[in-house]
Amino acid sequence: MLINLVNLLSNMKTRSKIPQQNSTLLSLIIVSVLVSFPVTRSDDGSNGEYLIGVGSFDMTGPAAGVNMMGYASMDQNTAGVHFRLRARTFIVAESSQGPRFAFVNLDAGMASQLVNIKVLDKLKSRFGNLYTEDNVAISGIHTHAGPGGYLQYLVYTVTSLGFVQQSFDAIVNAIVQSIVLAHHNLKPGSIFINQGDVVNAGINRSPSAYLLNPAEERARYPKDVDTLMTLLKFVDGGSGKSIGAFSWFATHGTSMSKDNKLISGDNKGAAARFFEDWFTTTNTSTGATISSPPDSSVAAALIKKAENIKATGGKPCSKTTSRKFKVRKNDGSLFVGAFCQSNVGDVTPNVLGAFCTDSGKPCDFTHSSCHGNNQLCLGRGPGYPDEIQSTKIIGERQFLTAADLFTSATEQLTGKIDFRHVYLDFTNIEVDLEGNKKVKTCPAGLGPGFAAGTTDGPGVFGFQQGDQKINSTWRRLRDSLKKPSQYQVNCQQPKAVLLSTGEMFVPYAWAPAIVPIQMLRLGKLIILSVPGEFTTMAGRRLREAVKETLISNSNGEFDEDTRIVIAGLTNTYSQYIATFEEYAQQRYEAASTLYGPHTLSAYIQEFNKLAKAMAKGDKDLPKGPLPPDLSSVQIRVGDPTGDSPPPGTKFGDIKEDVSLPKSGSFQKGDRPTATFWSANPRYDLLTEGTYAVVEMLQGKHWVPVYDDDDFSLFFKWNVDTSSLYGTATIEWEIPTDTNSGVYRLRHFGSAKETKDSPNTYFTGASSGFAVS
Repeated sequence: MLINLVNLLSNMKTRSKIPQQNSTLLSLIIVSVLVSFPVTRSDDGSNGEYLIGVGSFDMTGPAAGVNMMGYASMDQNTAGVHFRLRARTFIVAESSQGPRFAFVNLDAGMASQLVNIKVLDKLKSRFGNLYTEDNVAISGIHTHAGPGGYLQYLVYTVTSLGFVQQSFDAIVNAIVQSIVLAHHNLKPGSIFINQGDVVNAGINRSPSAYLLNPAEERARYPKDVDTLMTLLKFVDGGSGKSIGAFSWFATHGTSMSKDNKLISGDNKGAAARFFEDWFTTTNTSTGATISSPPDSSVAAALIKKAENIKATGGKPCSKTTSRKFKVRKNDGSLFVGAFCQSNVGDVTPNVLGAFCTDSGKPCDFTHSSCHGNNQLCLGRGPGYPDEIQSTKIIGERQFLTAADLFTSATEQLTGKIDFRHVYLDFTNIEVDLEGNKKVKTCPAGLGPGFAAGTTDGPGVFGFQQGDQKINSTWRRLRDSLKKPSQYQVNCQQPKAVLLSTGEMFVPYAWAPAIVPIQMLRLGKLIILSVPGEFTTMAGRRLREAVKETLISNSNGEFDEDTRIVIAGLTNTYSQYIATFEEYAQQRYEAASTLYGPHTLSAYIQEFNKLAKAMAKGDKDLPKGPLPPDLSSVQIRVGDPTGDSPPPGTKFGDIKEDVSLPKSGSFQKGDRPTATFWSANPRYDLLTEGTYAVVEMLQGKHWVPVYDDDDFSLFFKWNVDTSSLYGTATIEWEIPTDTNSGVYRLRHFGSAKETKDSPNTYFTGASSGFAVS
């Protein structure tokens, strides 16, 4: 065991996919190695408490020319990949015929009602009624760096100029495939739960609104954000080996700014990549060791060897060739680590605070503006001004907490699996308040604070968070689209209705009216699937109310040890849910609380009904009205129409080869770059493949060591401004623990001569270069 430990630690140093955390990470590795050895069955139960299975599948969508979902910026269109997006699933069942549910975590901005509808159709055709709307939860991590155009309501496809079928299909396919993998991986096993605080991975971006909540309520909490992470660890009952981990923690996927155009899972996607690579590395011993910096003679030999390796030129290949060059090949047995979203509404990862770009001073506290200008107020991440570094740091903070919780988890979950799900028409729910007062929710509506945006991504000039009036110009423009009814104006107060999306149906519905709510039970863990972004205090109130209802309506089955987690942005998307007090200020989160000032009260009331039914074992709940399927009426974005390389060249040929430094070899931290003539990556998403590879010469063979799912490798697609032909640029930021040797950059792609012609596939590699 000691020899294995030494080998594992040595191997760990060779893998740059793991963020370097010195002694902190080293201690985690040691603990994880020790707990990775098979345990006796007395530790995990004789046969495992449940049937458990995990699965993961590539959901990276179109990497060129598709508007990103999140910031609602028409200028933010995909132009490459930083690292790939994935759907990650766990399934848990009491037995092969007993109750079960599937939870899917998406590297996407949010869930989509239409995605859910089509996923459930595909699952029904494959599994019958085993997986339905009742027991399948699909939750988004809220990255703002994924392709959009996959939601069915018009307000969410305005900036993408319509529905993007390719984006939609990539997500649906990945969800289905991840569920299929998890289903086929079901085996007896145990689930452990652990909780702990994540330090400095989120601050409140609307603290002035938070302060409007009652002082006695705020006094019960140490911070104005929730810092608690809840983690589940899945352990194979046969081997005692861990197969996956899913965690919930609230922080926005906005470490990458609205200027970014590379597909990215943002900080939660980064945390998942770090966690999965960390686990794989600490549980796989290759005996490899990091090489010492070469002496001058060895370095000279590397340079000379690299000089003899020329660019390959473009070569034909097959559709599946790039999969063979993947560093992580998905055979269904991969460890799955997911970082799920929670009550994220007012939580930003830009933890240094918001500052004015013109003066460097803090922004106005109430309105988050600078001299009345909302566009000058921007949040700063911990790596400011480097958004990639900020993404890495916030991802690492979540990853390190999860790794600690994972290695120290000892509390085993036992007990029933259960679920409840209903659809609700949220535009007209009667809510019972204290004192026999009855109020109602409203048709969906957005206020001017919505147009102002946030400190993560400012919106339209001329608006500020907290605005409760609309000037005459915007009022006329609004009325030309749809003048809100007087009922809506009264219902939404004190929100001034900038867009009455719940009353807009041309050319089809602008906003959801019918939304799902869902409760999943795993022993004494309750997961609340909410279709939006609850603010910190709104989430706290919901959790507390549900817990109290469960305890008071059960015969000791639920108690103070019952844990409640919120899974945000799940099953559909209906924007924000602020508290009644926060709603009064009409900052961005309140202005985006669609269904009026009593939205949170309605959610608490309806979730309490589910909780009561679950506590009493009542399964006969009315399902509610079904949401519409608007796929047939979508305005659709067209596909690219065909590409060709410049005359006398082939796709995959080098346009600009790696430019060597004066020393002749690259050092750690340098960024070798090569540009290839290439076609639009939308012709084939290369699912479970890669557009970019770093190859290392080992003996006489080239071995892939990094691909476009690595944090250090960047694939960028562009149209050459002088020739108007497509190019693919591959940049590799050489990690600090990279082995000395000879490397080259390789590109994969697909092309069509015309829209209707068949795909062709190509590859090409740069000249060799030395790293010393």
